[in-house]
Amino acid sequence: MLTILDRYILRKFLGTFVFTLLLITVIAVVIDTSEKADDFVRSGMTAWQLVRNYYIGFVPFIMSMIFPLMVFIAVIYFSSKMAGRSEFIAILAGGVRYQRMLRPYVIGSVFLALIFWMASQYWVPRANEIRTNFQAVYVDRNSSYTSDPYRNTNYYLRVDPVTFVGFRYYDTTNKTANSFFLQKIRDNKVYYNLRAETIRWDEKRSEWLLYNAIEHKFDGLKESVRKIDTMSINLNVKPRELRRDDYLKDKLTTPELKQFIRMEEIRGSEGLNTFKVEYYHRDATPFSVIIMTLIGAVVASRKIRGGSGLHLAYGIVTAAIFVVMDKFSVTFSTKGDFPPMLAAWLPNIIFGGVACWLYVRTPK
Repeated sequence: MLTILDRYILRKFLGTFVFTLLLITVIAVVIDTSEKADDFVRSGMTAWQLVRNYYIGFVPFIMSMIFPLMVFIAVIYFSSKMAGRSEFIAILAGGVRYQRMLRPYVIGSVFLALIFWMASQYWVPRANEIRTNFQAVYVDRNSSYTSDPYRNTNYYLRVDPVTFVGFRYYDTTNKTANSFFLQKIRDNKVYYNLRAETIRWDEKRSEWLLYNAIEHKFDGLKESVRKIDTMSINLNVKPRELRRDDYLKDKLTTPELKQFIRMEEIRGSEGLNTFKVEYYHRDATPFSVIIMTLIGAVVASRKIRGGSGLHLAYGIVTAAIFVVMDKFSVTFSTKGDFPPMLAAWLPNIIFGGVACWLYVRTPK
């Protein structure tokens, strides 16, 4: 049962948060528009088309980025205002225990964390699909940073623990490629080798066809060679999986991301830490909303000399440390051997300890 005090703090909490989130989002949209003005003009889209094909995806994306930090800043701001008016002193003097006073903060943070968790699992990935499709076609294509012209046409894959394949100049439209090779390796030795001039996807039979193939089989010192004009082969890879997408982890919903990681692990693919960190991050980040709320409430509820300005400065510094720590842990995982789950949860573990320490030291 919510009391008048609970409703009062919750109203201030949620109202300040919504205002702060919308304000920063509007600023972000203005900055992004100024940066991509040339790309918008080149796209030839009307204002309404840009809203449907880009900003309807960009706005949820930017909100998801700043959501935990805006919760923290909102808590710091309205709580410091209440502390400046001695409202917390009056609440505690009225016989309300300090733990009881924090209850509306916990209720509000859990409510926002649940919304953020649901959005991170399903809604934001769908929004990212809209945003990144526009980004890939109209922004990245015009980037001044050039890359290897064959980056998107040459493929080297591990389709299962012992089988490696590769081909060059893959055409996503015709689903054909040249210079195909397949190797099976056991005990660091190649026991099967297959090469072909051309590989093509057969839509009717849903399988890959090889043309002018040469098959080598090795059995110790024995080798057999066979030339095949046309043969079918099952690579356990579909054409849609060969469309390289730098934004794939952002576009997949959590169930899709989990399935993607499982399939790539079966194939023995490497470099999956990026996807695993994203998977664990979608659970860890909403939990950080609760932790940051408690830190903000404990810090800003004390009346200090300097008032809201000092509290806000503390909040901004704390938020910056949290972001830097989060980025460092993610980088160490994707570029090194840091466990993905620990990388996603490490900032929460450290700041959870900070929250407990601050709570114990706070006068009650």
